[in-house]
Amino acid sequence: MPRLDSNGDAGAPARRRGGGPRPAKSGTDPAARPTAIDPAADRVSSSATDPPEPATPPEPATGGSPGRRPGRAGRNLPAAFAVGGGLGALVLVTLLLWRPAFLAVIVAALTVAVLEMVRAVRAAGVHPPLPPVLAGAVAMPVAAWLWGTGGLALALLVTVLAAMVWRLAGGPAGFLRDVGAAILVAVYPVFVAGFAALLAAPDDGHWRVLTMLGVVVLSDTSGYVAGIFLGRRLLAPSISPKKSWEGLGGSLVAAAVGGAIGLPLIFQVDWWWGAGFGLVVAGAAVVGDLVESMLKRDLGRKDMSGLLPGHGGLMDRVDSILFAAPTAYLLLTVLAG
Repeated sequence: MPRLDSNGDAGAPARRRGGGPRPAKSGTDPAARPTAIDPAADRVSSSATDPPEPATPPEPATGGSPGRRPGRAGRNLPAAFAVGGGLGALVLVTLLLWRPAFLAVIVAALTVAVLEMVRAVRAAGVHPPLPPVLAGAVAMPVAAWLWGTGGLALALLVTVLAAMVWRLAGGPAGFLRDVGAAILVAVYPVFVAGFAALLAAPDDGHWRVLTMLGVVVLSDTSGYVAGIFLGRRLLAPSISPKKSWEGLGGSLVAAAVGGAIGLPLIFQVDWWWGAGFGLVVAGAAVVGDLVESMLKRDLGRKDMSGLLPGHGGLMDRVDSILFAAPTAYLLLTVLAG
């Protein structure tokens, strides 16, 4: 009569106490003894005898101190608010006390932004010539401050030509790729940031810059809050997976209300012009954010750098402003002269 195993199956090999199969008797030859346990058969779990593995410690939040958990939007909020407040205070002090110092802030910020951009594209195997673009980061905002839009455009042209000439020494391999990347960096962020200098140059330039920044901050903050509490439908999941249509709506509504209140007080225009200004500038800010996100996706990066805790790189902080500045300049030229 066949022997039944513990599950009641006939013909199964006899088992030892503890669950392992009984080794077959095969004389004294060690090779005849089983060296592995059938994975389909019951066996003693190794967790009964092996020491437990140590628990993996939680990863520190990006840009924050070890052990600090990010906020609901994935950022270290205390660090983000501290850095944002410090940058805002620097801009406010330079604008109100001595506006040429604000020009120096623009030049310094563009120098850092160019270094971040060039480093990012070089990691992807593209090598734009750095010295001409760095020179353009100084020349373009200064030329815009001194000679207006004509000076800004001329400085861009000289920067592009200088980059092409500089790259000649590297030979023909990759020339178009490297020069194309240099032109990209010369336009974005340098050329578009030159419009911040154009905004600040007139006698009421401090109000123009603060109006633009106020709309951008209102748009970013309202969109952030609305996205956290109301966000359901993704706006552009393949580009920026945390942005939602509800967050976009919050940005536009808050910017329109802010513009409708602020512009009549500052520039004596009708409230509907102020609301339109807020809507358009906020829309440009959102597009600027998406453009930088698309660039990072293409380069395979989460942030442009880790310079600013809670934000990433400087480019990650000013991406909205880069598109809002030329938009605000054009609108305020029409609305306020």
